[in-house]
Amino acid sequence: MPHASNIVFCAGPDAAHAFDNVAVQPRTGALDARCPICRGHGQWNTQIDLITFRCMRALCDHCHGYGWIETGSDPVAVPDIVMAPEGYPKWIVRYLDAAEVPGG
Repeated sequence: MPHASNIVFCAGPDAAHAFDNVAVQPRTGALDARCPICRGHGQWNTQIDLITFRCMRALCDHCHGYGWIETGSDPVAVPDIVMAPEGYPKWIVRYLDAAEVPGG
């Protein structure tokens, strides 16, 4: 049975409904300041139904989805997937230095 919908498309983090039902990421102590792009959320809605609140989201490229950025010179740990020498994918933790981190 179809339901009523009111779908809104958000062009970016400055859109009116971009952060509806998107919580601010908790600061874990590893990063220093809220991301200036996503304002600490780490992601935003690209499309949201204002009746059912179903949504599609975009991850913030500036803070890698953490919502917080490093303002000093400390390396930032980023989870990544690489191909193992045995031929299967595996999770690793990659460390970005200050020159690689946007805003760092």
